Amino acid sequence: MTTTVPAAAAPGTLYERLIKPEKVHGSLYTDQQIFGEELRKIWYRTWVFVGHESEVPNPNDYVRKKLGPQDVIMTRDAEGGIHLLLNRCAHRGNQVCDDNKGNSSSFRCPYHGWTFRNTGELLGYPYNKGYGGKGKIETGMGAVPRVDSYGGFVFGSFAADGPSLVEHLGAAAGEIDRLVRLSPESRVELTAGWLQHRTKANWKLLAENETDGYHPQFVHGSIFGVTGSPIGALYSDASTAVTRNLGNGHSENDLRPEFRKFNEPMRWFGTTESRVPDYVAKMRELHGAGAEKILVEGAPHVMIFPNLFIAEIQVFNIQPVAVDECVQYSTAVQLAGAPELNRRMISQSIGSVGPAGMLLADDTEMYERNQRGVQALTPEWLDVRRGLVRERVDENGFTIGTATDETAMRGFWSHYKTLMEA
Repeated sequence: MTTTVPAAAAPGTLYERLIKPEKVHGSLYTDQQIFGEELRKIWYRTWVFVGHESEVPNPNDYVRKKLGPQDVIMTRDAEGGIHLLLNRCAHRGNQVCDDNKGNSSSFRCPYHGWTFRNTGELLGYPYNKGYGGKGKIETGMGAVPRVDSYGGFVFGSFAADGPSLVEHLGAAAGEIDRLVRLSPESRVELTAGWLQHRTKANWKLLAENETDGYHPQFVHGSIFGVTGSPIGALYSDASTAVTRNLGNGHSENDLRPEFRKFNEPMRWFGTTESRVPDYVAKMRELHGAGAEKILVEGAPHVMIFPNLFIAEIQVFNIQPVAVDECVQYSTAVQLAGAPELNRRMISQSIGSVGPAGMLLADDTEMYERNQRGVQALTPEWLDVRRGLVRERVDENGFTIGTATDETAMRGFWSHYKTLMEA
Protein backbone atom coordinates (compact mmCIF):
# COMPACT_ATOMS: atom_id res chain seq x y z
CA MET A 1 0.00 0.00 0.00
CA THR A 2 1.36 3.45 -0.87
CA THR A 3 0.38 6.92 0.22
CA THR A 4 -1.34 8.77 -2.63
CA VAL A 5 0.81 11.37 -4.38
CA PRO A 6 -0.84 14.82 -4.54
CA ALA A 7 -2.74 15.44 -7.78
CA ALA A 8 -0.74 16.81 -10.70
CA ALA A 9 -3.29 19.61 -11.02
CA ALA A 10 -1.83 21.21 -7.89
CA PRO A 11 0.57 24.12 -8.57
CA GLY A 12 4.32 23.55 -8.95
CA THR A 13 6.49 20.60 -9.93
CA LEU A 14 6.00 17.20 -8.32
CA TYR A 15 8.65 17.77 -5.66
CA GLU A 16 7.47 21.31 -4.98
CA ARG A 17 4.12 19.72 -4.16
CA LEU A 18 5.71 17.01 -1.99
CA ILE A 19 8.29 19.01 -0.04
CA LYS A 20 7.48 22.15 1.93
CA PRO A 21 9.67 24.03 4.45
CA GLU A 22 7.57 22.75 7.33
CA LYS A 23 6.31 19.36 6.07
CA VAL A 24 6.96 16.47 3.64
CA HIS A 25 4.42 14.20 1.98
CA GLY A 26 4.05 10.59 3.10
CA SER A 27 4.30 9.25 -0.47
CA LEU A 28 8.03 10.11 -0.46
CA TYR A 29 8.54 7.02 1.70
CA THR A 30 6.11 4.64 -0.01
CA ASP A 31 5.84 5.40 -3.73
CA GLN A 32 7.64 2.90 -5.96
CA GLN A 33 8.07 5.37 -8.83
CA ILE A 34 9.67 7.92 -6.55
CA PHE A 35 12.06 5.24 -5.27
CA GLY A 36 13.06 4.39 -8.85
CA GLU A 37 13.69 8.05 -9.56
CA GLU A 38 15.83 8.30 -6.42
CA LEU A 39 18.06 5.55 -7.72
CA ARG A 40 18.58 7.41 -10.99
CA LYS A 41 18.98 10.90 -9.57
CA ILE A 42 20.70 10.28 -6.25
CA TRP A 43 22.26 6.84 -5.92
CA TYR A 44 23.38 6.63 -9.55
CA ARG A 45 24.36 10.28 -9.92
CA THR A 46 25.78 11.84 -6.77
CA TRP A 47 28.72 10.68 -4.63
CA VAL A 48 27.84 7.68 -2.45
CA PHE A 49 29.95 6.22 0.37
CA VAL A 50 31.02 2.66 -0.43
CA GLY A 51 33.84 1.58 1.89
CA HIS A 52 37.22 2.43 3.36
CA GLU A 53 40.74 2.13 2.01
CA SER A 54 41.77 0.15 5.10
CA GLU A 55 39.50 -2.70 3.96
CA VAL A 56 41.82 -3.36 1.00
CA PRO A 57 45.23 -2.57 2.53
CA ASN A 58 47.39 -4.73 0.25
CA PRO A 59 47.88 -4.94 -3.53
CA ASN A 60 45.23 -7.20 -5.12
CA ASP A 61 42.98 -7.14 -2.04
CA TYR A 62 39.25 -6.95 -2.75
CA VAL A 63 35.99 -6.71 -0.82
CA ARG A 64 32.39 -6.87 -2.01
CA LYS A 65 30.28 -3.81 -1.34
CA LYS A 66 26.99 -2.18 -2.27
CA LEU A 67 26.32 1.05 -4.12
CA GLY A 68 22.55 1.27 -3.83
CA PRO A 69 21.21 -2.06 -5.12
CA GLN A 70 24.36 -2.56 -7.22
CA ASP A 71 26.77 -5.35 -6.18
CA VAL A 72 30.26 -3.90 -6.56
CA ILE A 73 33.77 -5.18 -5.91
CA MET A 74 36.17 -2.71 -4.35
CA THR A 75 39.67 -3.69 -5.45
CA ARG A 76 43.20 -2.43 -4.96
CA ASP A 77 45.35 -3.09 -8.01
CA ALA A 78 49.06 -3.93 -8.04
CA GLU A 79 49.96 -0.23 -8.21
CA GLY A 80 47.74 0.66 -5.24
CA GLY A 81 44.81 2.20 -7.15
CA ILE A 82 41.26 1.71 -5.87
CA HIS A 83 38.55 0.51 -8.29
CA LEU A 84 34.82 -0.16 -7.97
CA LEU A 85 33.82 -2.92 -10.40
CA LEU A 86 30.29 -4.12 -11.03
CA ASN A 87 30.04 -7.78 -10.11
CA ARG A 88 28.97 -8.98 -13.55
CA CYS A 89 30.65 -10.80 -16.42
CA ALA A 90 30.68 -8.84 -19.69
CA HIS A 91 29.65 -12.03 -21.55
CA ARG A 92 26.36 -13.37 -20.17
CA GLY A 93 25.94 -11.35 -16.99
CA ASN A 94 26.97 -13.98 -14.43
CA GLN A 95 28.48 -12.76 -11.17
CA VAL A 96 32.22 -13.22 -11.28
CA CYS A 97 32.93 -12.91 -7.53
CA ASP A 98 31.34 -15.07 -4.81
CA ASP A 99 33.61 -14.44 -1.82
CA ASN A 100 33.00 -11.42 0.36
CA LYS A 101 36.69 -10.56 0.43
CA GLY A 102 40.05 -11.93 -0.60
CA ASN A 103 43.21 -11.29 -2.57
CA SER A 104 43.42 -11.89 -6.30
CA SER A 105 44.76 -10.11 -9.35
CA SER A 106 41.87 -11.43 -11.46
CA PHE A 107 38.30 -12.73 -11.45
CA ARG A 108 37.16 -15.74 -13.48
CA CYS A 109 33.51 -16.17 -14.40
CA PRO A 110 32.29 -19.65 -13.38
CA TYR A 111 29.80 -19.83 -16.29
CA HIS A 112 32.05 -19.75 -19.38
CA GLY A 113 35.50 -19.04 -17.97
CA TRP A 114 35.95 -15.45 -19.10
CA THR A 115 38.68 -13.87 -16.96
CA PHE A 116 39.11 -10.22 -15.98
CA ARG A 117 41.91 -8.26 -14.34
CA ASN A 118 41.10 -6.67 -10.97
CA THR A 119 41.00 -3.34 -12.79
CA GLY A 120 38.17 -4.65 -14.99
CA GLU A 121 40.00 -5.35 -18.27
CA LEU A 122 39.28 -8.61 -20.08
CA LEU A 123 42.28 -10.96 -19.86
CA GLY A 124 40.96 -13.85 -21.91
CA TYR A 125 38.16 -16.20 -22.92
CA PRO A 126 38.18 -19.97 -23.68
CA TYR A 127 37.90 -21.38 -27.23
CA ASN A 128 38.70 -18.03 -28.73
CA LYS A 129 38.40 -19.25 -32.34
CA GLY A 130 34.64 -18.86 -31.95
CA TYR A 131 35.26 -15.13 -31.70
CA GLY A 132 37.79 -14.91 -34.51
CA GLY A 133 40.81 -15.54 -32.33
CA LYS A 134 42.55 -14.10 -29.31
CA GLY A 135 42.24 -10.38 -28.66
CA LYS A 136 39.19 -9.85 -30.86
CA ILE A 137 36.96 -8.83 -27.93
CA GLU A 138 37.76 -5.67 -26.01
CA THR A 139 34.82 -5.42 -23.61
CA GLY A 140 35.54 -5.49 -19.87
CA MET A 141 33.70 -5.51 -16.58
CA GLY A 142 31.48 -2.56 -15.81
CA ALA A 143 33.02 -0.01 -13.47
CA VAL A 144 31.84 2.97 -11.43
CA PRO A 145 33.11 5.87 -13.58
CA ARG A 146 34.36 8.03 -10.73
CA VAL A 147 36.05 6.80 -7.57
CA ASP A 148 37.65 9.05 -4.98
CA SER A 149 38.43 9.03 -1.28
CA TYR A 150 38.71 11.50 1.56
CA GLY A 151 40.37 10.62 4.84
CA GLY A 152 40.37 7.00 3.65
CA PHE A 153 36.58 6.96 3.08
CA VAL A 154 35.92 5.71 -0.46
CA PHE A 155 33.06 7.18 -2.50
CA GLY A 156 31.79 6.29 -5.97
CA SER A 157 29.66 8.12 -8.52
CA PHE A 158 28.00 6.61 -11.57
CA ALA A 159 27.98 10.08 -13.17
CA ALA A 160 30.92 10.49 -15.55
CA ASP A 161 31.18 14.15 -14.62
CA GLY A 162 29.82 16.54 -12.03
CA PRO A 163 30.97 18.10 -8.77
CA SER A 164 34.19 16.67 -7.33
CA LEU A 165 34.07 14.67 -4.10
CA VAL A 166 35.56 17.61 -2.18
CA GLU A 167 32.86 19.87 -3.62
CA HIS A 168 30.17 17.36 -2.65
CA LEU A 169 31.50 17.03 0.90
CA GLY A 170 31.87 20.77 1.42
CA ALA A 171 31.89 21.56 5.14
CA ALA A 172 31.35 17.87 6.01
CA ALA A 173 34.98 17.24 4.99
CA GLY A 174 36.00 19.08 8.14
CA GLU A 175 34.06 16.57 10.23
CA ILE A 176 35.99 13.68 8.67
CA ASP A 177 39.16 15.65 9.45
CA ARG A 178 38.03 15.83 13.09
CA LEU A 179 37.74 12.05 13.22
CA VAL A 180 41.11 11.47 11.58
CA ARG A 181 42.75 13.97 13.93
CA LEU A 182 41.83 11.75 16.89
CA SER A 183 44.32 9.12 15.71
CA PRO A 184 47.91 9.42 17.01
CA GLU A 185 48.94 8.38 13.50
CA SER A 186 46.35 10.60 11.74
CA ARG A 187 44.67 7.58 10.19
CA VAL A 188 41.28 5.92 10.66
CA GLU A 189 40.80 2.21 9.99
CA LEU A 190 37.50 0.37 9.53
CA THR A 191 38.81 -3.13 10.15
CA ALA A 192 36.63 -4.39 13.02
CA GLY A 193 34.12 -6.01 10.63
CA TRP A 194 30.70 -4.81 9.51
CA LEU A 195 27.39 -5.82 11.05
CA GLN A 196 24.39 -5.88 8.69
CA HIS A 197 21.06 -4.59 10.01
CA ARG A 198 18.21 -5.20 7.56
CA THR A 199 15.32 -2.83 8.20
CA LYS A 200 11.83 -2.90 6.70
CA ALA A 201 11.80 0.84 6.18
CA ASN A 202 12.60 3.45 3.55
CA TRP A 203 16.25 4.56 3.61
CA LYS A 204 15.33 8.22 4.15
CA LEU A 205 13.79 7.45 7.55
CA LEU A 206 17.24 6.33 8.68
CA ALA A 207 19.04 9.29 7.12
CA GLU A 208 16.65 11.72 8.82
CA ASN A 209 17.02 10.06 12.20
CA GLU A 210 20.82 10.14 12.37
CA THR A 211 20.96 13.82 13.37
CA ASP A 212 17.49 14.05 14.93
CA GLY A 213 18.15 15.25 18.46
CA TYR A 214 14.47 15.25 19.40
CA HIS A 215 14.11 11.47 19.81
CA PRO A 216 16.93 10.25 22.11
CA GLN A 217 15.26 11.18 25.40
CA PHE A 218 12.17 9.19 24.44
CA VAL A 219 13.39 6.31 22.28
CA HIS A 220 16.56 5.65 24.29
CA GLY A 221 15.38 6.81 27.70
CA SER A 222 15.43 3.30 29.19
CA ILE A 223 19.04 2.75 28.09
CA PHE A 224 20.16 6.06 29.53
CA GLY A 225 18.41 5.21 32.78
CA VAL A 226 19.90 1.72 33.13
CA THR A 227 23.44 2.72 32.19
CA GLY A 228 23.49 6.12 33.85
CA SER A 229 24.63 7.61 30.56
CA PRO A 230 24.99 11.41 30.39
CA ILE A 231 24.17 11.38 26.66
CA GLY A 232 20.46 12.03 27.14
CA ALA A 233 21.10 15.41 28.72
CA LEU A 234 22.96 16.51 25.59
CA TYR A 235 19.69 16.29 23.66
CA SER A 236 17.35 18.56 25.58
CA ASP A 237 16.18 22.15 25.46
CA ALA A 238 18.60 22.88 28.29
CA SER A 239 21.57 21.73 26.19
CA THR A 240 23.96 24.21 24.57
CA ALA A 241 24.62 21.75 21.73
CA VAL A 242 23.36 22.73 18.28
CA THR A 243 22.02 21.05 15.16
CA ARG A 244 23.73 22.40 12.05
CA ASN A 245 22.78 22.26 8.38
CA LEU A 246 26.16 21.89 6.67
CA GLY A 247 24.76 22.23 3.13
CA ASN A 248 24.54 19.64 0.31
CA GLY A 249 22.22 17.55 2.48
CA HIS A 250 24.87 17.06 5.21
CA SER A 251 24.16 17.84 8.87
CA GLU A 252 25.57 17.43 12.34
CA ASN A 253 24.68 17.41 15.99
CA ASP A 254 27.49 19.58 17.31
CA LEU A 255 27.98 18.54 20.93
CA ARG A 256 31.22 20.49 21.41
CA PRO A 257 29.59 23.40 23.29
CA GLU A 258 28.53 20.94 26.01
CA PHE A 259 31.95 19.28 26.24
CA ARG A 260 33.71 22.66 26.38
CA LYS A 261 31.69 23.59 29.46
CA PHE A 262 33.29 20.75 31.43
CA ASN A 263 36.71 20.98 29.73
CA GLU A 264 37.50 17.36 30.61
CA PRO A 265 39.59 15.28 28.16
CA MET A 266 37.80 12.11 26.96
CA ARG A 267 34.42 13.08 28.44
CA TRP A 268 33.08 12.83 24.85
CA PHE A 269 33.86 9.11 25.02
CA GLY A 270 32.26 8.69 28.44
CA THR A 271 35.56 7.94 30.15
CA THR A 272 38.54 9.66 31.77
CA GLU A 273 42.12 10.10 30.61
CA SER A 274 43.31 7.82 33.44
CA ARG A 275 41.65 4.87 31.68
CA VAL A 276 43.42 5.48 28.37
CA PRO A 277 46.76 6.95 29.51
CA ASP A 278 48.87 5.74 26.58
CA TYR A 279 46.44 7.24 24.06
CA VAL A 280 46.30 10.59 25.82
CA ALA A 281 50.10 10.70 26.12
CA LYS A 282 50.53 10.02 22.40
CA MET A 283 48.07 12.74 21.46
CA ARG A 284 49.81 15.29 23.69
CA GLU A 285 53.17 14.36 22.25
CA LEU A 286 51.84 14.71 18.70
CA HIS A 287 49.77 17.88 19.06
CA GLY A 288 51.43 19.70 21.94
CA ALA A 289 49.27 22.46 23.39
CA GLY A 290 46.61 21.80 20.74
CA ALA A 291 45.96 18.31 22.12
CA GLU A 292 43.68 19.49 24.92
CA LYS A 293 41.11 20.96 22.55
CA ILE A 294 41.07 17.77 20.46
CA LEU A 295 40.73 15.55 23.54
CA VAL A 296 37.92 17.68 24.96
CA GLU A 297 35.87 18.14 21.77
CA GLY A 298 36.18 14.55 20.53
CA ALA A 299 34.63 12.93 17.48
CA PRO A 300 31.90 14.22 15.13
CA HIS A 301 28.24 13.23 14.98
CA VAL A 302 27.67 13.90 11.29
CA MET A 303 25.36 12.61 8.54
CA ILE A 304 26.95 12.87 5.08
CA PHE A 305 24.37 12.75 2.30
CA PRO A 306 23.07 10.32 1.25
CA ASN A 307 24.36 7.40 3.31
CA LEU A 308 27.44 7.90 5.52
CA PHE A 309 26.81 8.45 9.21
CA ILE A 310 29.74 8.96 11.59
CA ALA A 311 28.42 8.62 15.14
CA GLU A 312 31.50 9.42 17.24
CA ILE A 313 32.79 5.86 17.72
CA GLN A 314 30.83 4.08 14.97
CA VAL A 315 30.39 4.38 11.22
CA PHE A 316 27.13 3.51 9.47
CA ASN A 317 26.61 2.85 5.77
CA ILE A 318 22.96 2.99 4.62
CA GLN A 319 22.07 1.19 1.36
CA PRO A 320 18.54 0.97 -0.12
CA VAL A 321 17.08 -2.37 -1.15
CA ALA A 322 13.48 -1.44 -1.98
CA VAL A 323 11.06 1.41 -1.34
CA ASP A 324 10.29 -0.13 2.06
CA GLU A 325 13.56 -1.88 2.87
CA CYS A 326 17.20 -1.00 3.40
CA VAL A 327 20.35 -2.39 5.01
CA GLN A 328 22.38 -0.41 7.50
CA TYR A 329 25.97 -1.60 7.85
CA SER A 330 27.77 -0.60 11.04
CA THR A 331 31.29 -0.93 12.38
CA ALA A 332 33.39 0.41 15.22
CA VAL A 333 35.84 3.20 14.45
CA GLN A 334 39.45 2.13 14.87
CA LEU A 335 42.10 4.83 15.31
CA ALA A 336 45.59 3.87 14.10
CA GLY A 337 48.04 3.92 17.00
CA ALA A 338 45.36 3.75 19.72
CA PRO A 339 44.93 0.05 20.69
CA GLU A 340 43.60 0.65 24.22
CA LEU A 341 40.95 3.08 22.94
CA ASN A 342 40.08 0.81 20.00
CA ARG A 343 39.28 -2.11 22.32
CA ARG A 344 36.87 0.10 24.23
CA MET A 345 35.29 1.34 20.99
CA ILE A 346 34.59 -2.22 19.88
CA SER A 347 33.13 -3.12 23.28
CA GLN A 348 30.84 -0.07 23.32
CA SER A 349 29.78 -0.66 19.72
CA ILE A 350 28.80 -4.24 20.48
CA GLY A 351 26.68 -3.01 23.37
CA SER A 352 24.90 -0.37 21.31
CA VAL A 353 24.63 -1.69 17.73
CA GLY A 354 25.65 -5.36 18.01
CA PRO A 355 23.25 -8.31 17.53
CA ALA A 356 22.05 -7.90 21.12
CA GLY A 357 22.76 -4.18 21.26
CA MET A 358 20.25 -1.82 22.80
CA LEU A 359 20.59 1.44 20.89
CA LEU A 360 20.05 0.32 17.29
CA ALA A 361 17.27 -2.05 18.32
CA ASP A 362 15.32 0.94 19.62
CA ASP A 363 15.93 2.95 16.45
CA THR A 364 15.03 0.07 14.16
CA GLU A 365 11.72 -0.40 15.93
CA MET A 366 10.97 3.27 15.30
CA TYR A 367 11.98 3.08 11.60
CA GLU A 368 9.65 0.16 10.98
CA ARG A 369 6.78 1.68 12.94
CA ASN A 370 7.23 4.84 10.86
CA GLN A 371 7.14 2.87 7.62
CA ARG A 372 3.89 1.19 8.61
CA GLY A 373 2.44 4.47 9.83
CA VAL A 374 3.10 6.53 6.69
CA GLN A 375 0.94 4.12 4.69
CA ALA A 376 -2.14 5.51 6.44
CA LEU A 377 -4.27 7.60 4.09
CA THR A 378 -4.57 10.53 6.47
CA PRO A 379 -3.00 12.76 7.56
CA GLU A 380 -0.95 12.82 4.38
CA TRP A 381 1.92 14.96 5.68
CA LEU A 382 4.81 14.54 8.13
CA ASP A 383 5.70 17.57 10.22
CA VAL A 384 9.32 18.84 10.17
CA ARG A 385 8.83 22.39 11.48
CA ARG A 386 10.33 21.99 14.95
CA GLY A 387 12.64 24.92 15.62
CA LEU A 388 11.81 26.73 12.39
CA VAL A 389 10.84 29.85 14.35
CA ARG A 390 14.16 29.96 16.23
CA GLU A 391 16.71 28.98 13.60
CA ARG A 392 19.63 31.32 13.18
CA VAL A 393 22.82 31.63 11.15
CA ASP A 394 26.16 30.99 12.87
CA GLU A 395 29.45 32.83 12.38
CA ASN A 396 30.32 30.60 9.39
CA GLY A 397 27.04 31.18 7.59
CA PHE A 398 25.43 27.82 8.43
CA THR A 399 21.85 27.52 9.62
CA ILE A 400 21.68 26.13 13.15
CA GLY A 401 18.99 25.19 15.62
CA THR A 402 18.98 23.83 19.15
CA ALA A 403 19.95 20.26 19.97
CA THR A 404 16.33 19.10 19.53
CA ASP A 405 15.36 21.10 16.43
CA GLU A 406 14.65 19.58 12.99
CA THR A 407 17.11 21.87 11.22
CA ALA A 408 19.02 18.88 9.87
CA MET A 409 15.89 17.31 8.34
CA ARG A 410 14.99 20.52 6.56
CA GLY A 411 18.51 20.71 5.14
CA PHE A 412 18.25 17.10 3.96
CA TRP A 413 14.94 17.68 2.21
CA SER A 414 16.05 20.92 0.59
CA HIS A 415 19.02 19.19 -1.04
CA TYR A 416 16.93 16.12 -1.91
CA LYS A 417 14.43 18.37 -3.68
CA THR A 418 17.20 20.03 -5.71
CA LEU A 419 18.55 16.68 -6.88
CA MET A 420 15.17 15.20 -7.69
CA GLU A 421 14.09 18.24 -9.72
CA ALA A 422 17.30 18.21 -11.80
